[in-house]
Order: sequence, then C-alpha cells, then structure tokens
Amino acid sequence: MNLQQQLEQSSIPLPARKWTIYAIHHSHTDLGYTERQEKIEQYHVDFIRQALRIVQDAHNGTNPDWDGFRWTCETFWAVEQFLQQASADEQQDFAEAVQRGDIELSGTYLNMTELPDYDLLSKIHSKAQAYARSIGHQVDSAMTADINGYSWGYADSLLQNGIQHLFSCIHTHHGMYPLGRKQLPFWWESLSGERLLVWNGEHYMFGNELGLCPGALGKYMIRDEFNHKLVEPGEIHDQIANIRIHRYLTQLEAEQYPYPFVPVMLSGLPTDNGAPNSAIIEWIGQWNRQHGEQISIEMVSLSQFFERLKQEGLDELPVHAGDWPDWWTDGVSSTPMHTQIYRDAQRTLRKVEKLDPQRKHVSEQELESVEQALVLYAEHTWGYHSSIYEPWHKNVQMLEVRKQAHAAEASRLAYRALDAVLLAENGATLYPGRPYRFRVTNTSELEITELVQLRLEAWEPDELRSGVEVIREDTGEVLPMQSSQPQIIITDLTLKGLQTCMLTLRPLPQKSASTGITVSNTKLVGSDRVYDMADIYHVMPAGAAASPITWSQHGLESPFLSLKWSETGGITSWYDKEAGKELLRPDAQYGAFTPVYEVTVPAAESEASEVWGIRSRMGRNRKGLGVQRSIGRLASVKEQDNGPLYATLELRYQLQGISYFSLFLKVYAKTSRVDISVRFHKDSVWNPENVYLALPFTAGDSKQETLYADKPGGLVRPWRDQIPGSCLDYSAVQAGIAWQDEERSLMLATPDTPLIQLGSLDYGTRQVHTQQQSEASPETYAWLMTNYWETNFKATLGGFYEFQFYIVTGDKMPPASIASSLQGLIDPFVVTRSRD
Repeated sequence: MNLQQQLEQSSIPLPARKWTIYAIHHSHTDLGYTERQEKIEQYHVDFIRQALRIVQDAHNGTNPDWDGFRWTCETFWAVEQFLQQASADEQQDFAEAVQRGDIELSGTYLNMTELPDYDLLSKIHSKAQAYARSIGHQVDSAMTADINGYSWGYADSLLQNGIQHLFSCIHTHHGMYPLGRKQLPFWWESLSGERLLVWNGEHYMFGNELGLCPGALGKYMIRDEFNHKLVEPGEIHDQIANIRIHRYLTQLEAEQYPYPFVPVMLSGLPTDNGAPNSAIIEWIGQWNRQHGEQISIEMVSLSQFFERLKQEGLDELPVHAGDWPDWWTDGVSSTPMHTQIYRDAQRTLRKVEKLDPQRKHVSEQELESVEQALVLYAEHTWGYHSSIYEPWHKNVQMLEVRKQAHAAEASRLAYRALDAVLLAENGATLYPGRPYRFRVTNTSELEITELVQLRLEAWEPDELRSGVEVIREDTGEVLPMQSSQPQIIITDLTLKGLQTCMLTLRPLPQKSASTGITVSNTKLVGSDRVYDMADIYHVMPAGAAASPITWSQHGLESPFLSLKWSETGGITSWYDKEAGKELLRPDAQYGAFTPVYEVTVPAAESEASEVWGIRSRMGRNRKGLGVQRSIGRLASVKEQDNGPLYATLELRYQLQGISYFSLFLKVYAKTSRVDISVRFHKDSVWNPENVYLALPFTAGDSKQETLYADKPGGLVRPWRDQIPGSCLDYSAVQAGIAWQDEERSLMLATPDTPLIQLGSLDYGTRQVHTQQQSEASPETYAWLMTNYWETNFKATLGGFYEFQFYIVTGDKMPPASIASSLQGLIDPFVVTRSRD
C-alpha cells in the first residue's frame, strides 16, 4: 500500500471542543551535537538575523503574509553572541522587535546540566534580564529544551532574577517527564517558599511532527503509519498534518486534558540548531482559513502563552515542592577527568572571590571569563551525535577536544586569578634565599581543623636535613607535624572562619650521625613482610613519635574508628567508637568503597551498529538485561605511612575492566575522619560500561535516619524532597551527601565525582518518585563513570584516574549546617609560600 492509499484509508477523528494550538517557534541550542561549536555559534547569530528580517518585513507591511510571526530565542547565549557581532542598526532593530513582542528573550542562558553551583546559575540567569532592562523591557518567562530536570535551587535562581514562568520541553530519551503526565501546568515551590509557574511540556520539536512546518515533518514521538521521509511539501504533507492534528487533540480530550488550547514547540528545519522559517506562518494562515472555526493555530511567544494560561485561573493548580533531578546530567561522567577539573575550577573561583572581595587584584571581567568557560563545559551537549557509532570521526574528535578545553580553560583562568591574589598578598615567587614561611587562609566561614600540607621544592629538604619545627607566628606555638616525603610537611592547624595565619619552618639544631635502623623485637611482622597479627607489646624507640593508629592485614584501629576488611567483602565494618555504633548498613550488599564494574556485551561485539544498538535499547536502566557485573576483590593491604597525625594504608583490589585499582585510606589520629583516594587504570572498552563505588553508610540507624544531598541552593532529601514522577535512580550533588539520625551525623564529601546512584544497581523496572515502597534512605553509590548513551557520550573511558572522598562522623547538627560542613571538608585552606 502506497502513502496515498494509506492517507485515503486513514480516519480523521473529530474533536468535541473548539481548539487553539499555540505554536512557539524557536531553535534548539545544542553546542556541538550537529556541528563544530564555533559553527553553531555562527548559525545562531545568523538565525537571529533571519528572524529579524522576517519580523521587520511583517511589521512594515512588506510581506503581510508574515504578520503574526514570533521568534523565541531559546537561549540568551545566542542573543549575547548576536549582540557582540551586530551593527548598531541591527542592535537597534533587535531591541525594537523585542519591545514589540515579535522576538522574545528566554530567561535562561543555555540548557545546562546540574554541574553549576547556585552562584553560577544565578549569574547566568541574570543576563537576559540585565539586557532587557537596558532597553526598557522585562523578561518574565524562560524555556529549556532537551534537558528534563533541574536542581531545586534552579527555581529560586530564576525567581530572584524576575522570571515567573518556566516552559520545560521534556525529552524522554533515557529520561521521563515528571508527574506521570505532560502538557500540564503546576506551581513549583522553591526552597525559599516562592512559586514558579511551570508548563510541563512536550518534546521541543513536537510541532514539526504535527506538520506545522512544511518540509520539516518529523516522526519521533508520534509513531504512526506514515513514512515522513517520503513526504514533500504540498498536498500529502497537508493531509498528514490534518490527520495528526485531529488525532492528537482527540487523544487529549480522551485523556481529560482540561484546556481548550495546547502549546507546541517547533523548529524551522528538521534538526537541532535549526533556522527560523517564514513558511510556518504562511502555512498557519492557510490552515486557519480551512480549519480555523474548529481548530485554529496561533504563533505566540512564551509570555503570550503564559498570559493565556493565566486567564484559566491558577488557584486550582497543583503545588509541588522539591528537587527535579535531571535524567541527562549523567553525561558528565563520560568525561570524568574533565568534570573533576571543572569542579575544582569552580571551587577555585569561589576562593578567589572570598580572598579578594573588593576586586583589588582581579577584575570582574577576569572572573567572568572563568564563569563563561565553566558554563560552556556544563552546557548539556556532551559531544557530536555519532560519538559512539563512529568514535574515530573527525567531528567527534574535534568537538570532544573543544568541549573538554572549556574545563581546562576554566581551570587555567581560575588558578591564574588565584595566583594573582596570593602574589598581591605577599606571596613569594621562586628566588634564592626564600624564607620557609607559609600563609594559610581558611576560606570557609566555619572553624576548621585541617591537616595542612606545606610543600617544599626538590632541593630544599637538603637544607632542612636536621629536621624542622612548624611555628604558628600569631601564637608562637610549635604545631605537631608528620612527614613521610621529604618535600611535604604536614601539620595540624585550626583556624576560625575566614581567618589567616602565618606558619614558619624553623630548622632544628644539627644532629649527630644516624644510628641506623635495625629489626624490631615487638612488632609482629614476619620475614615475609606480611603484617597480619596485632602487636602484643606497643613499644616505641626512644625519641620516636608514637602513632595512636594500629593496623593489620584484617583491620585498623584509631582512637575514634575501628575498620575491618576481608578478601571477599572488602571493608565490612566501619565502627564509630565514640557513639558505639556500626556505620555500615546491616543490609549492605558490598563493602565500603568496594568498586563495582558493569559492562553490557552485544551479541556481535565487533559491529559498530550493535555497539550502538544495544545502548539504544537500554531505556532508563543505563545497562542491558544481560549486564555483566564484577565486584572488586581485596588482594592486598600495605602501609604507606603511620605517625602521630595520621596513618595511610593502600588496599589493592582486583576486578574486571580495571587493570589497577587501589584505595588509599588516610585515617586521622585526632578526629573521626578518613580521607579516601581512589586510584585506578581503566581499560579502554567500546561496550557500554558503568563504574561505581559502594557507599553503604549509615549514621547508626538506617531505618530512622535521613539522607541529605548538597545541591545548588540548599539541602535536598533524596526520595523525599522531590517532584512526583521525578528520577529516583541518581542525583548530581555539589559538595557531597550526609546521613543523620537522632544522635549522630556522617558526612561524605565528594569533591571530584558529582553523581550519586540511589537504590539497587540491578537491571529491572525503573521507578519514579512516589512509586518507591519506602522513603527510607536508599542504597548509595558514587557513580564514577559511564559511557552507556548511544549518541554523544565519550565512547571509551580508558585511562588513569584519581578521585577523592572525605568522611567525618560527629554529633547531630542542624540541617542548615550540613551543606556548609560538607563544603568545609573540601580544600578549605589556601596555602601559599610567603615573603618576609
């Protein structure tokens, strides 16, 4: 049966009510999905020029058929690029078109992942409004496309910048819309208690599928009998559009959709990064002349649509408060090293702002350059569209390098700004006779006790071969110290919030020749150097600094913690001596920080089409039905250092897909803290993979405790503080997560890896919020890396990596203090060599 016969036999249902379709014309901004980033920038600048010509010709009567054309600038980034390149006349024409409402500004800057912190979100959300004010205009609406979620603080960021409405264009590829229903409005109550009016919309090119744009008929969400690839503009296109529009509106009525209107987004070309198209408004005119009495179509701006929605009354709209986790932020873990660099650069930028609040040493322009590089890395597009299918393609390689270069540039600029501030504050460059003097500043607002590293140059330990003391200049006290490497001296330092102090290394008097090292008669370590028994007699040589931490092949004891491990279970016990509580869940499937590797192997592994195809069938599981899971097996334990301040042990694991994997546990002697360094060499594999670290922690009572996540704008309780129907499987965090019961808290800072997997790793039916059986704290994992996406993730994860985690236990604290405490765990002190 040919297409014409299909059309003749297809029934056209008649809607029961009179309908209006509101068409919102835009271009989806994907920086790198369809072309080189700089080429896409060029496109979007020209798209605005094209739209400007269309609305001007409509406004001055040159082409009356274009009357009613509206263009919505999906991202202010595109407007920013246009304004930088436009002539004075173009800038004036654009401002007038915006003031008339022919061209609309969206209050968002780009479609973002959840990497940016709240300060960065607020900064970019202020840009459209600042421009609007400069031309005597007001922006009240914003839209996003492709992404399908936001941190809870996103709402406050928009609201504080005068944005009252958000149109969310959901993309359900490996994701899903919330609330169990799209094409409906709701109030999103922010952390501050204010409310943002949200339209939970359809895919951002759904209007193309309905046929509103001649020559750009799509078939993505609609899967009917028509092959759109054979359709040309003209009668057949119009017949398909007629059938699809009637079917869609009738379906909305069957689903008890409440309104006599519905909005649809559409592009002028059948692609992301598509141009404006005047043929749309011409086609709408023809449609309205034929069908307008029953179904009329109107091209509108975002603001116009929300004004129409408000006419229906908003008092009865549902109110939802909570996080809206984005299903698409997982791309950041396909480039884990650069994401780590991004996060470090973002924190470094915040340190610069605190160290130089008056901008005496770095300019706002310099800081804005850092922010711009951060934004371009955190934008949601994670590569060229064929990154998995043909990872050797020139465009794949070019776009990957450009994307990752933004993280590198942000790091370079942030550290250059930090160096400038430190140098202006008496920082010392390299020169002969430089004093052994260090300036230490606590950039946290909390009082922090930290093990501070004082780094020396390669030749300097020779000058201090008799030993040193660490002197705190403001108090004159000699601080305790430990040094396992000649070039690094570690001391224990307490500073109040935002306090600065100076430390000096004072050489000790010349010592007599060393007496050398001999065998111990009390340390129960054999000639094989295996230390698998606890000492009976704890005897220290005269003059040696005693370590309060002991260990063996089976566990470790500090004054605050007791850890136990085994070959098959890894770290099976993490006991809090102060509280007398076990800090690992009784139902833990894996030991603490046990690595978990997953790979889904296609039937025809060597065929690129199947490497792509098996990923396309994963849905929201992010793995296949036949996923192969390998659990790290503890192979050896080795002491790296042990002194009065801390002990460091290396726990070596073996597992599939990773040729080298070690945990380095730095256990503190004076506090209940452990720093974990995860180092590994990942094999290069083309198949879809995931790498996790098990985090089976509890504050002591896993059934009564609360799990908190530090997200932009404030704390969120995963599986509790969420919009119904939102993603349960994982969340992107800023500083980390924390568990707290009625007595104790356990904080886990995650400076390098933002994704926290929540719940079981098993393949199965996915659930969204309100479908889970319990809101109790779920299982947690650090989701270190993934390459499961079949389009634009980085295809291989191979390489060398090191990721840090910091754990502290203590008394229960107010929830408002948890976020700042987590942030205070991550590099709170800035240390620099200082002049006299």
